[in-house]
Amino acid sequence: MSKPIPPLDAIWFLTESAASPKHVGCVLLFQTPPGRAGIVGEIVAAYRAHAPTPPFNYVPRLVGAGGPVFVEAAGYDPAYHVQHLALPAGATYESFLALIADLHEPLLDRDRPLFRIWAIEGLPGHRFALYFKVHHGIIDGASGAHRIFGSLLPTAERRIMPPAFAMKMPPRKPRLPKGLAETLGSLRTTAAKQGLAVRDVYLGAIRQGLGALLGSGRGGSVPFEAKRSPMNEPLSVARSFATMSLPLAEMRLVGKAFGATLNDVAATIVDEGVHRYLRQVGHPFPDRLVGMCPISLREEGDMDPSTKASAMFVRMGAPETPVAERIGEVMASIAAGKAQLRGMSKDAAMLYAIAALGLAELIDATRLKHIARPLANFVLSNVPGATETRYLDGAPLVGNFPISALGMGVGLNVTLASYADTMDFGFVGNGKALKDLPALARHTRDAYDELKAAAPAPKGGKRARGTAPAPAARGKAVRAR
Repeated sequence: MSKPIPPLDAIWFLTESAASPKHVGCVLLFQTPPGRAGIVGEIVAAYRAHAPTPPFNYVPRLVGAGGPVFVEAAGYDPAYHVQHLALPAGATYESFLALIADLHEPLLDRDRPLFRIWAIEGLPGHRFALYFKVHHGIIDGASGAHRIFGSLLPTAERRIMPPAFAMKMPPRKPRLPKGLAETLGSLRTTAAKQGLAVRDVYLGAIRQGLGALLGSGRGGSVPFEAKRSPMNEPLSVARSFATMSLPLAEMRLVGKAFGATLNDVAATIVDEGVHRYLRQVGHPFPDRLVGMCPISLREEGDMDPSTKASAMFVRMGAPETPVAERIGEVMASIAAGKAQLRGMSKDAAMLYAIAALGLAELIDATRLKHIARPLANFVLSNVPGATETRYLDGAPLVGNFPISALGMGVGLNVTLASYADTMDFGFVGNGKALKDLPALARHTRDAYDELKAAAPAPKGGKRARGTAPAPAARGKAVRAR
């Protein structure tokens, strides 16, 4: 059996290196139920009893007459892919974050199925964690989140569902058969659309991107407009990691007070947090940062494991702009980026991402990186999660923190994931240039508190600052550390 690797997924394999591995992951934090000291061992045993299903049993073959393809792995070792760790007595949450950073660093073995799981017990507050690590070439954030939450239960019963790597996804509904003439006509239409998409993307890249690449861009939401920053230092193997959680309903109220969305609020506080962090470490950045924001192109119900996304490039706020004014600058830039993507077909939007990411990886691998502008200063993405509390063998999930990949000359990625009543942030950075991401998370939290305090009161209502915080059971160990 072989299966062609789609172009955007092939990029993740073709551009991978030790300093820029292309796996993604997440940390799931659970509260240990009373009297269940052996729960982690139960979960490990249950997960090891399952064999992986597609695409988790695939390995890539990039060289051959048929081009890059997936083939089924020759074997599977459950003890290697599902491991059991324990923190030493008295371990802190910070030491747990350091462990996750260490586990996230190494490349996945391409001769084995492209995932690993670590079950980790001994966290402060009677908690344990699952850390999932999966190659981006076989899954993206949206389909990965769907599988992870599908492996958890909506009730606290003592039952362990098949893990995400062993889920059997329903097949796509078959389409009605077409007549020969209609089929040939459809193929001609598809080919024409793809041809127009390629033309539109590359003409747009020449018109918009190449000028910015050499420092003479027209401005707006385009790639290669960022100026070089500490986040664009050469990537090292080392990684740093941090988490933060904010109350979701409160974030919505803060955004509503400014006429903004959740993504506007997140982009504003991360932008402000990065500037504060850089000033703290003695490298203040005098220009606007540019964030690359992946955009999912999935239709509702599409759980195909391949990557289906595009990207927009957001010019953030001016360095010294107060956070209450910064949100307006960020909103304007996000609106411009959305308008640009709305003018593209889905095929063109996908090719736009392939062209930008492929060019960025080429630049980063050559001497062009010394003269060209970076693709962006950081990546900011949002992955939707479950709207109600989920459980694993009776243990409630109290935190869901994504950990993304670094590459393309961009050494900071912030991914947020909604879950029940919170928004959980995962920060991952180039460990050589960004050594203290927990400090960045704290600055981001402080920026949010200032934005909340400055939010105008809605007509006939209370200020957003009066909203009740997230329940203590979910917030104690997962705040910015």
